[in-house]
Amino acid sequence: MRFFRESCRFLCIPLAVLMMLISAPWTTVSAALVTTDQVVGATATDTASANREKIVQFLQQESVRKQLTAMGVQPAEVEARLAALSPNELAQLAGRIDQMPAGQGAIGAIVVAALIIFLVLLILDIVGITDVFPFVKKHR
Repeated sequence: MRFFRESCRFLCIPLAVLMMLISAPWTTVSAALVTTDQVVGATATDTASANREKIVQFLQQESVRKQLTAMGVQPAEVEARLAALSPNELAQLAGRIDQMPAGQGAIGAIVVAALIIFLVLLILDIVGITDVFPFVKKHR
């Protein structure tokens, strides 16, 4: 019991002092009123730059560059037109990119689903739970 009291004195008191020092406010905080125009202007600028970055990343894909070149559009011309777009046009174009298909057709999804079903049934047949495939030797 004596050991506990001595260790408490040497441990608890410095820890309590340290907690008080850490929780003390050391920095000053300032607040000011912000106008709606300042907030909307900053948000519009951030949104426009984010939309522009999304479009640039989309245009840097190899498949997109090949398709544009096949149509006779040069990359320098694309960049010049992109720089001339207004924030509203950038938002519309970025929205269209989000709505585009991911590049996988229905056939690919059907093949993947059939492969997964086949593998699950094969494993269940090997274990002996089902008897679907006659070529599988059963584990008994």
